[in-house]
Amino acid sequence: MSDIIGKLAARKNIGKLCTRLRARRQKIVFTNGVFDILHIGHVRYLRKAKALGDVLIIGLNTDKSVKKFKGSGRPLNRQSDRAGVLSALECVDYIVYFSEPTPLKLIQLIRPDFLVKGADYKIKDIVGADFVKSSGGKVIRIKLSVGRSTTNLIKKIKSL
Repeated sequence: MSDIIGKLAARKNIGKLCTRLRARRQKIVFTNGVFDILHIGHVRYLRKAKALGDVLIIGLNTDKSVKKFKGSGRPLNRQSDRAGVLSALECVDYIVYFSEPTPLKLIQLIRPDFLVKGADYKIKDIVGADFVKSSGGKVIRIKLSVGRSTTNLIKKIKSL
């Protein structure tokens, strides 16, 4: 895990980190997800998210939380491996684990300037959207790469 230590932020310190970033007038972008099998759709999405601001923070679901909503067979890659792969991307600045059913508490700690989700979500269904907008931030939906998904990859592998 030493290869990701610089990008892995402790939950207890993320609020202070964001306060320092804002003091330097840096715009904070936040998104979240499982990122189980990283693919080109993820990379495109994260690059577009980063382009909105100065610092991209990813809320990464813990293994335990993934199992709760995706089933016992997931994640395929454990959280430290998923964080390690994400940390290799230049566009990713920080990764913070979260284990709650939604990232709302994490969003409230971070108070991002931009909350980003895929365009498959309606704004009204994006967790934290109301909080971010009421704090002066923006909620951005990014168009996803057609046909690129971890679910599709898993189905393809299983069919081999």
